[in-house]
Amino acid sequence: MDETIRRAQAALGARQRDDGHWVFELEADATIPSEYILLEHYLDRIDTALQERLARYLRRIQGEHGGWPLYYKGRFDLSATVKAYYALKAVGDDIDAPHMARARAAILEAGGAERANVFTRFQLALFGEIPWRGTPCMPVEVVFFPKWFFFNIWNMAYWSRTVVVPLLALAAMRPRARNPRGVHVPELFRDDPWRITDWTRGPYRSAWGPVFARLDAFIRPIEAQIPGWLRRRAIRRARSFIEPRLNGVDGLGAIYPAMANSVMFFDAIGMSPEDPRAETAWESVRALLVNSDGDDGEAYCQPCVSPVWDTGLASHAMAEAGAAVGGGMQAETARRLEKAAAWLRPKQILDVVGDWAVRRPGLQPGGWAFQYNNPHYPDVDDTAVVAMLLHRHDPAGNAEALERARHWVIGMQSSNGGWGAFDIDNDHDVLNHIPFADHGALLDPPTADVTARCLSMLAQLGHPEDRPTIERGIAYLRREQEADGSWFGRWGTNYIYGTWSVLCALNAAGIAEDDPMVSRAVEWLISIQREDGGWGEDCATFEGAAPGRYTESLPSQTAWAVIGLMAAGRRDHPSVARGIDYLTATQDENGEWQEQPYNAVGFPRVFYLRYHGYRLFFPLLALSRFKTLQQSNTKRVPFGF
Repeated sequence: MDETIRRAQAALGARQRDDGHWVFELEADATIPSEYILLEHYLDRIDTALQERLARYLRRIQGEHGGWPLYYKGRFDLSATVKAYYALKAVGDDIDAPHMARARAAILEAGGAERANVFTRFQLALFGEIPWRGTPCMPVEVVFFPKWFFFNIWNMAYWSRTVVVPLLALAAMRPRARNPRGVHVPELFRDDPWRITDWTRGPYRSAWGPVFARLDAFIRPIEAQIPGWLRRRAIRRARSFIEPRLNGVDGLGAIYPAMANSVMFFDAIGMSPEDPRAETAWESVRALLVNSDGDDGEAYCQPCVSPVWDTGLASHAMAEAGAAVGGGMQAETARRLEKAAAWLRPKQILDVVGDWAVRRPGLQPGGWAFQYNNPHYPDVDDTAVVAMLLHRHDPAGNAEALERARHWVIGMQSSNGGWGAFDIDNDHDVLNHIPFADHGALLDPPTADVTARCLSMLAQLGHPEDRPTIERGIAYLRREQEADGSWFGRWGTNYIYGTWSVLCALNAAGIAEDDPMVSRAVEWLISIQREDGGWGEDCATFEGAAPGRYTESLPSQTAWAVIGLMAAGRRDHPSVARGIDYLTATQDENGEWQEQPYNAVGFPRVFYLRYHGYRLFFPLLALSRFKTLQQSNTKRVPFGF
């Protein structure tokens, strides 16, 4: 056990950057690399060598079904496949090549490109492949809608807000991609796009769907009558939203779709590429590219970067390992943690009042963002993880930072007792049923996993006056528990992630181990353990598959389950021992663990993620915590995380 922990800690420590932080690759599906290729063709800024590397990546991840999935070995996804096919054709792939023919056949069998999702149809409209009436009618004038109106940009999640504002401005201006090679994809349509009349159609997710479809048809002719002066003013309002949030080389919202839309927006309004704003926006997109070594290597584009999240999680694992093994490792651990803390402290956002203040105008900022910089959009999940780390590292020295973080997190609690990731009471679910929101992810409602992290933080900090806030959060978690005893994991895959998160919070908050809520969760985790001692869960559980099931065990998910069981006081349960044995047996010769399946989600059913660091720091955390609990002869986990 000691040797396993030492090797894992050394492997993780070796990946720490010189300035103290960790950052791992954050991989999504084919969609963003495809969009990046098409963006270069839109702008006529084609990097031929890079495009070929991106194309190699896309060809490699094509599924056996002929199309592209949203996650490792997932089912065919029409929209991802349309974008990947178009991107590869733009690079120069012959449409009669076997991989292209298979993709085209799969697209046509699924209804053709005309049945792709809304964002794909916007992409097609920008290239002139479909008429603009093939996109939902949402006039850019919505930027004028007041905050009290049921539909306004402030009722959207931060990611929706930053993506939608420049996109609606583009839709109003209707620019055309330069597309210097004249690449088009008429072969992907079953019907002539200019003759299609039913672009907005079911299947709908609720009875609101057809209502909003009729409203879309009603508004469309009205939009055509909007006077030019009002449209120009709306585009200026959109620009006044975008420019203060450009966020330097980290980009608008620090997420790819918003950043790419800002690049196209500046181009559409005639801004010179040499203008510092346009230049920086383009640089922010390019910074997301990941290149493998070698002349024949691959490249892909990340949706964003995750250095604050990675540094917080890696540091927790390192701290746990140092305590578990002791000896000379403690001094090395202390040195690495001090560097990490020194990097994290100035990342706290103290002087920018972000979009969250629309709901909490008097709340003082104090959170951390997910990325290197994103001051308008701090994340309560990251804030909780970093605060718990700074507290366990040096509570006195970090007292001021912790107090700012504590007050901000408390102020971000929603009225139902839970926490969303970036916004407060961002839960007007009816908006997820408008035609524009066919992805169903327009909002940022409270979730069990984020709520759990906030409760863990508040409980660890230990202020008695915070108990009412904690109790409201616990009540929310009781209501959110699934019938089988698990919790839904909004930001990780999936019920194992949610259940681990909540059990840690309940432990920190002092909920008894025999509380029915805890017992049911424990029973569920034990019931889904695999024969090899590990745990695994498919991303398909976000799409209705059986919770907690997969074809193989994964190191990250096994670690979550083991940590959750230990948080519930089951240190000595045979399932924990079997999980620890699995992690010990699957460590490779480099002190690391390997896993290919995706382990997180951006938007369920739409966008999934693979955090490359999860396979490293979560197994180390689980093994170290097990060793620490054995040494101390206690069943109570001392920290909230």
